Amino acid sequence: MDGIIIINKPKGITSRDVVNETCKILKTKKVGHTGTLDPLATGVLALCVGKATKLVEVLTSSDKEYIATVKLGVLTDTLDTDGKVLKTGETLINKNELLNVLNSFVGMYNQEVPIYSAVKINGKKLYEYARNNEKVVLPKRVVRISNIELLSFSKEEYSFKVTVSKGTYIRSLIKDINDKLGIIGVMSDLVRTRQGRFTIKDSNTLGDIKDNNYKILSITDVLKDEACVIIKDKLFNIIKNGGLIDNTYDKDMVTFIYNNEVVAIYKTYDKDNTKMKPYKMFI
Repeated sequence: MDGIIIINKPKGITSRDVVNETCKILKTKKVGHTGTLDPLATGVLALCVGKATKLVEVLTSSDKEYIATVKLGVLTDTLDTDGKVLKTGETLINKNELLNVLNSFVGMYNQEVPIYSAVKINGKKLYEYARNNEKVVLPKRVVRISNIELLSFSKEEYSFKVTVSKGTYIRSLIKDINDKLGIIGVMSDLVRTRQGRFTIKDSNTLGDIKDNNYKILSITDVLKDEACVIIKDKLFNIIKNGGLIDNTYDKDMVTFIYNNEVVAIYKTYDKDNTKMKPYKMFI
């Protein structure tokens, strides 16, 4: 079995739990997910099965859309309602203030990675520093907020929809929003509604997989919206052996299809983008 299964991850389990359960049901060890969701979060989790595990890195790089809910008046060490309470207090903001601050985050910005994350510093995951009460300088990443929209607002909470680039932590975005407002609050709910072209309405449940009532997308289906080139025997013979080729496609990355099957993904490797080499092979 080779392909991609879109799961609506339930609340209360990790993304790894979903992978492990799917491995048991499908009786395979070759399953990988394409972007971690916290146990608190639900929504789109794309699972790559069999040869499609080679697509994990490709699919993880896609933009993602979320609906986040923020509980006001409390701050925790994990920046969500699952963590240890560090501070409580009254929050006073108005809707216009919130709208202005939300809009100010559209574009690129330098985001600090949360301490409770799996990012490694000096070979150790950040959450291990946190659990051992060890101090560590948190790394920062440039992320992109493509769109942000306020959905609801009250004295107790607010919610918003946001589209973000790879590597964006919604917990950290919420903290940055609240810091700019001069208030405290934490993430109380998170739903990933889209990852790349995969939407929540097209997702399956773990129950669907158990009942053998689910849809699996082929590698060709998933990559059809990318830069694809149908090749003939001559170029196929070069590509199947991992040969270097000229970039005549005016693209940084190209998917090659032979006999209706994806055989390889190539990327440019020189500064002038004139040459291409294998990035992922499927043969």
